[in-house]
Amino acid sequence: MVQSLVLASQSPRRKELLEILGIPFSILSPQTDETPLRGESADRYVVRVARDKAKDVASRLENSVILSADTVVTIDGEILGKPVHRDDAIRMLGRLAGREHRVYTAVCVVDQPRGRTRQGLEETAVWFKALTEADIAMYVDRENVMDKAGAYGIQGFASVFIPRIEGSYSNVMGLPMALVYELLVKT
Repeated sequence: MVQSLVLASQSPRRKELLEILGIPFSILSPQTDETPLRGESADRYVVRVARDKAKDVASRLENSVILSADTVVTIDGEILGKPVHRDDAIRMLGRLAGREHRVYTAVCVVDQPRGRTRQGLEETAVWFKALTEADIAMYVDRENVMDKAGAYGIQGFASVFIPRIEGSYSNVMGLPMALVYELLVKT
């Protein structure tokens, strides 16, 4: 397994999850356009953005192993990224209420010393309970939802709205640990 790596993310949740592995790492923020391309599916979108983030950080480093990730929530074919304002967060949560949706996270590892790039994709189904407008407003006012895809964090208060998931819990947090471990062990 890798001895040291660079996390191409400012996400506190990704940092927290990566610390579980006990691998020393530093953080370098990518500067990447995250605008979906016209007609781009959620799975292709996250793979492209994760790869672009890793390439951006790799272009500023030498002899490093870079780990990047990108996460989106999707429902009815619509990609729900991070909300741009409170009303957008309320709209997103209203779409998710009482329904199943999908969370996709792509992970990319660029191993500069070995000249290799590895990537993978994780998909998790998440079910939300029916929510009232008051439930949604309370949640949006209670937690910082602006930096979270789909306007919720499963690891926080939103967990009371989620009776079931199918797939990786850490994927919904933004870093699928089994996939990360597999990609780093192979590196």
